[in-house]
Amino acid sequence: MAFADGTSLVPSFGSSLGAAMSTKLGAARRAPEACPALVLNADFRPLSYYPLSLWSWQDAIKAVFLERVNIVSNYETSVRSPSFSMALPSVVSLKSYVKPPQYPAFTRFNLFLWDRFSCQYCGDQLDLTFDHVVPRSKGGMTTWRNVVAACSPCNLRKANHMPDKIGMVPMQKPYQPTMHELHRNGRYFPPNYLHDSWMDYLYWDSALEP
Repeated sequence: MAFADGTSLVPSFGSSLGAAMSTKLGAARRAPEACPALVLNADFRPLSYYPLSLWSWQDAIKAVFLERVNIVSNYETSVRSPSFSMALPSVVSLKSYVKPPQYPAFTRFNLFLWDRFSCQYCGDQLDLTFDHVVPRSKGGMTTWRNVVAACSPCNLRKANHMPDKIGMVPMQKPYQPTMHELHRNGRYFPPNYLHDSWMDYLYWDSALEP
């Protein structure tokens, strides 16, 4: 979903950073480029867990001035111009609730996330591709209910055989997850960096490294 001026409600990942504002940094402060804002829906849940919904500091400030978000928490870092100074938001929440779709799109990334980036035949997490449980040559469709993540060796070994004929039954039966279920899987993969101000709004299912 996008605003009329082109600003997107979907988090901007890896957007270009660069600004005309100067930054005054103290010992405990961070460069603006290292200050993304966690974006929460109006119900104070992240728009996405994996990838985590983050906006660049420029996008966050623009949304604040357009009165489309509330500032929940700030960094110590500020940006300045001759007539302006503002602490960078570390957490913002949308003023209008964005209803997520009930079901995620069937994509390679979403399939891998649903299968937790593991081959459903051997558990390997390297060289992943996908496999049709019922081969296409036997009428199998490319859908959530017939495709699983598989490593290349298992995919080649299974070839166009039926699972029961070759003894290769997926560990997780092919299934169309809801968006909520996919987000739940995303919580198993916390990013390497999490700012302290984000922690009250993130619920990870795995322990974080110190």
